[in-house]
Amino acid sequence: MAEQDPSPPSSLEGNKPGFPTTILVNKHEDKHLCACCQKILRRPFQAQCGHRFCSYCFNRTVSSGPQKCGACIKEDIFEEPTSILKQGCAFPDNAARREVEALQVVCPNEGCSWKGSIKEYELNHEGKCDFMIITCPSCKELLRLGEQERHNERECSERTLNCKYCKELFQFKNIKAHDEICPKYPMICEGCAKKKIPREKYVDHIKFCSKFRAPCRFHVVGCDMSVEKEKIHEHERACSYEHLNLLLHYIMGLKVNLEGMQPQSLELASHKIHELHQSLRDLEARMGQLSVSAPVQGACAPATLPTSFTPLPSAAGAALELQLHSEKAKVAELSRRWQELEVKVGTFENIVCVLNREVERSATTLEAHNRQHRLDQDKVESLSNKVRQLERALGLKDLSIAEMEARLREMSAATFDGVFVWKISDFTKKRQDAIAGRAPAMFSPAFYTSKYGYKMCLRIYLNGDGTGRSSHLSLFFVVMRGPSDALLKWPFNQKVTLMLLDQNNREHIIDAFRPDVSSSSFQRPVSEMNIASGCPLFCPLSKLDSKNSYIRDDTIFIKAIVDLTGL
Repeated sequence: MAEQDPSPPSSLEGNKPGFPTTILVNKHEDKHLCACCQKILRRPFQAQCGHRFCSYCFNRTVSSGPQKCGACIKEDIFEEPTSILKQGCAFPDNAARREVEALQVVCPNEGCSWKGSIKEYELNHEGKCDFMIITCPSCKELLRLGEQERHNERECSERTLNCKYCKELFQFKNIKAHDEICPKYPMICEGCAKKKIPREKYVDHIKFCSKFRAPCRFHVVGCDMSVEKEKIHEHERACSYEHLNLLLHYIMGLKVNLEGMQPQSLELASHKIHELHQSLRDLEARMGQLSVSAPVQGACAPATLPTSFTPLPSAAGAALELQLHSEKAKVAELSRRWQELEVKVGTFENIVCVLNREVERSATTLEAHNRQHRLDQDKVESLSNKVRQLERALGLKDLSIAEMEARLREMSAATFDGVFVWKISDFTKKRQDAIAGRAPAMFSPAFYTSKYGYKMCLRIYLNGDGTGRSSHLSLFFVVMRGPSDALLKWPFNQKVTLMLLDQNNREHIIDAFRPDVSSSSFQRPVSEMNIASGCPLFCPLSKLDSKNSYIRDDTIFIKAIVDLTGL
């Protein structure tokens, strides 16, 4: 048996042209290029002339019969029969295939970082790269292969969906049109706001929904209100006067139209009857003339009909008789309709009279209600004025009570022997407020040297003031305007002692001073209180930051002693 000539593989084994040269990492060599497509050889075959071809390119070239080798012609080395390409004259070039498959390549798709050999590229990556640009077969849009699944499910305008309500299939681009006709589409009642009503049951729902707004029953005569069904009777009662007016205008317009129609119809009928009577008289005259002339002609000559006579007049008379009967029937019908319309108009006039009486009664009742409403409004206005007066009086009383309570608190905290102990609780919070600037200073309640003596208070800066800001606790003495200032000796000249008490009664912080009589701080007050004077460096804050006996239970005590000598 003769040996079979080798031939390229079938199209199933090599159905693609060569690889593009752009995928190579290094510069390509000419020996690795297909002589036909000028790309990197894919499953290379070598012809008798020595040139290499891709399996796909060779099969395509010789599919229509033997062909001359284009590469041989181009290189001017053509010779027969070696340079003739035909089936069975080429063999697989495994050496070239191994060289090609070992070449290093990168993926040509933008954004992909894959690298490897051509063999790996063909087996594992070519046609499978997520970054490869493909065309959607449905909408023809360009997209990446990795996005195809998401595109098909969410983005393709030609994708097919199942309606989530009725389960019917439709294209995504028709979703709005389908929603307009879907029998299961959920709708919202405009009246009761009930949701998820299937469209096929919506009409039945609004028939019985008491909240659904429907046109007023008098809309045919001009009422343009839309009212909830459960309030339709209330609307008709409230707007009965307007409804009667609309009905009256409608009936009067109908009456005017009928009166405008009837004379024209009767005039037309009487005109037709007159024409018929005239035609009948003419016909009878002609028939009489014919009956008189017929015997005379019979005596003098043979019985022959006159040339002007034909049998048409009797047929015309019968036709006219039929037309007259028809017109009489029409006149009778018009008369009957006229009588019916007169009866209807009379009925409408009676209805209008009844409605007018109802309107008059309603107007009278409305006027009575209006008078009562005005009286009620006057009473309400009078009561409102009294309430406002009482509210003003109550506000004044509240203000007086607040002033009395403040005075009572002041008197209960006041002392009348020149000695005052000031308890400051919530020290940490109040100091934080002072540091933040929300409440840098605090005033103590007032105290006195005697019942009719000087009125004084203390002012403390928990974060310091002036030279002691942020480093010391500052404490000041303030002379206040008192009720007995006219009886006292001025300027104030009594020794003042200020103390921060050690709650273990061991080491109090003490500072004392005698007033500068030339300072305005100790003159007789002309306002509620004079300018404070005292000790800006009273106590270092460092003593209060560390563990100490001056703060206990978040509370400190300040004591002031005014020397009463000479008073």
